[in-house]
Amino acid sequence: MTGLRYVYAVCRPLAAPLQAELTGVAGAPAKLLHHHGLIAVVSDVPERDFAEEPLRAHLEDIDWLAATARGHQQVIDALTAVTTPLPLRLATVFRDDSGVRVMIEEREEVFLRTLDRLQGRVEWGVKVYVEPTGQEGTAGPEAKPASGRDYLRQRRMKARAHEDTWQRAEQFAGRLHSLLSEHADAARLHAPQNSALSRASGQNVLNAAYLVPRAKSEEFVEIVDRTKGEEPGIRVELTGPWAAYSFVEPAASEGTEEGTGNAGSEGTEVGTGNAGGAGDTGGTGEGDA
Repeated sequence: MTGLRYVYAVCRPLAAPLQAELTGVAGAPAKLLHHHGLIAVVSDVPERDFAEEPLRAHLEDIDWLAATARGHQQVIDALTAVTTPLPLRLATVFRDDSGVRVMIEEREEVFLRTLDRLQGRVEWGVKVYVEPTGQEGTAGPEAKPASGRDYLRQRRMKARAHEDTWQRAEQFAGRLHSLLSEHADAARLHAPQNSALSRASGQNVLNAAYLVPRAKSEEFVEIVDRTKGEEPGIRVELTGPWAAYSFVEPAASEGTEEGTGNAGSEGTEVGTGNAGGAGDTGGTGEGDA
C-alpha cells in the first residue's frame, strides 16, 4: 500500500457492516484495520497533503480544513449508526498500518476502558442563546429622541432590558442544565461560543454536551423540546446525536491522550480539538467552535 494512514476512530468489531462505498477525508474509502480485538477505521491519504509539513500548512487554509472536517465527520457519523466509536482528533495520521497497530497496542487498555464507558451512549448538544435586541419583545422601531435627556433615558432602558433578559437567560440555562444532567450519564460545559465565529444569532449563554444512553435519547429530546419558547427572548437549540467527542477526555486524564498520532517515525499528529460535534465544531460534533 502507498500513502499515509488517516485514522478516524477506534472501536470494537462491528455488529453490522458500514455503509457501502463509504468515503471520508480527500474522498478516500474508509477501511477497517483489525488488531488485538479492536478496529481502527482508516483511509489512505497522500503524503503531499498529509505529511507533517504540508499538513501544518493546510490547517491554516479554512476551506481545506472545512472539507477535511466534513470528510472526517462523514465517517464518524456512519460509525455511530452501527457502533460506539472512540473518535480521534482531526488530522491523526500515521506513516503506515504498522504505526496504527503500535498505537493500538500502546493504548489498548485505555481504549477498552473508554469504549466500555461510552458503550451504547451518544452525545447530545444543547445551547441557549439570548436573542438579538430586536427580538426581545420590543414593539416596532424606537421613537427618535427629542433631546439629549431622552437619548440617555432610552439608553438606560435598553441597558436595563438587556441586563434583565441576560439574567433571566442565565437562570434559565442553569435550571435547564441541572434538569438535563439528571437525565444524562455525564455532562460537560464548554466555553460559550463566539457569535462572530459560529455565525449564530444572539449571545450564547449555555454550550453543553450530555452523554445519554441511546435507549433514553427520545425522552431526553422531549425534555429539551418542552423548554423551547418557555422564556421570551431566549432560544434553545438541540444538536445530535453525535459520537461522544466531549467524553473521551477522562481516559486522557488516566495517562493517555486519545486522538494523537505518534510523533516522529511512527506518525504525524496535528490536532485541532474536536473534529466537530458536541461541536460544535459545527457539523462535526459538539464543542467550543
